[in-house]
Amino acid sequence: MKVLITGTAGFIGMHLAERLLNRGDEVIGIDSLNDYYDVNLKLARLEKTGIPKTQIQKGKVIQSQKFPKYQFVQLNLEDKKSLTDLFERERFDKVVNLAAQAGVRYSLTNPDAYIQANIVGFINVLEACRKYEIKHLAYASSSSVYGSNVKMPFSTSDSVDHPVSLYAASKKSNELMAHTYSHLFGLPTTGLRFFTVYGPWGRPDMALFLFTKAIKENKPIDVFNYGKMKRDFTYIDDIVEGVVRVLDHPPTPTPDLDNSVMDPSLSRAPYKVFNIGNSSPVELMDFIVAIEEALGKEALKNLMEIQPGDVPATHADTTPLENELGYRPSTPVKTGVKKFIEWYNDYYR
Repeated sequence: MKVLITGTAGFIGMHLAERLLNRGDEVIGIDSLNDYYDVNLKLARLEKTGIPKTQIQKGKVIQSQKFPKYQFVQLNLEDKKSLTDLFERERFDKVVNLAAQAGVRYSLTNPDAYIQANIVGFINVLEACRKYEIKHLAYASSSSVYGSNVKMPFSTSDSVDHPVSLYAASKKSNELMAHTYSHLFGLPTTGLRFFTVYGPWGRPDMALFLFTKAIKENKPIDVFNYGKMKRDFTYIDDIVEGVVRVLDHPPTPTPDLDNSVMDPSLSRAPYKVFNIGNSSPVELMDFIVAIEEALGKEALKNLMEIQPGDVPATHADTTPLENELGYRPSTPVKTGVKKFIEWYNDYYR
C-alpha cells in the first residue's frame, strides 16, 4: 500500500518508515524539521533512511538513496495548500499522523506551538483524508490524556475530560476531532495513546536521553517528585509493531461510544482508540538504576518536587489491543535501556 507518514524525521516516524519500507510498502514522509530540539539529530534520522540532508529544501521531493519506494518532503501540516496538493498528487491509501509539537513542559511556555501544529495541523490532515477518501488514518495520541487519573491501569474506557497540560489537551482534542470525522464522513480513524516511548534515536528532551548525557558528563540529574514516579516505559520496536498492526486493521463501523445519550442506530462511526504501552510500570529510581548499570557509572541525583503538568504514574491497560489485534508490548526496560546506551555511545563517539 501507499502510506503517508507525517513526522518521518522524528523518533517514531523514522522507525515506522523503515519497518513499512522493509516489508515492501511505498512511503511518502513529511516533516517540518523545526528546531524544538537538535535538527542535526532529525537530519541524521533522515540520512539513515537514505535521504541526503544536502538535498533537503522546503517543498522539494527527495528520493531516498536507500529505499526505492521512499520519498521525503519538508512540509508543515499548517500549510494547508501544500498538504492538499500532496494528497492530490500522491493518492495515498493510508495515513499515519505522527507529526506534532511534543513535550509536556514546553507547553507551559510555548502554547502557540501546540495550537498550530497539533490543532490546526491535525484538522488539515483530517480534511485531506476526507477529501481524498483515505482508507485509514492512524494518529498519535498520548497517555497524557489520562491526566491525574488515579485508577490503574489506564483504560480507554476511562474518562479523559480533565487534562493537566496543554499538550494533553491538544491530544484529547485530536481524538474528539477524529471521532467527528469518523461519524460525519465515515473516515476510519484510530488514535494511539503512546506510553513513554524510548530507545535508539530517541528525543533529547526525554528522561533516558537527559539522564544518560548527564551521567556520562558527571553532572547531576534532576529527579522529579523525589523519584516517586512510575512510568510505563515502552520500547520503540514495540510501539512500531503496535502501529503497524493497527494500520493494517482499520476500524469497522460500530455504534457510537456513548449510546446512553444517543441511539446507536443514528451513528456508525468507524473509530477506535488503543493504548500502546508495556503494561509494566517501572519506578523512576529503578529506571535510573538500569541506566547506571548499562553505563557502569552511578548518577549524581538532584531530588526535586513534581513539575506542573506531570503526573505521578502511568500504567497502560492493553487488553483491547491484545484481544482485537493479538499483540502486547513486552520488551523489558533493562533490555531497551541497554540498546539505547549502545546507540548513544556509537552516535556520539
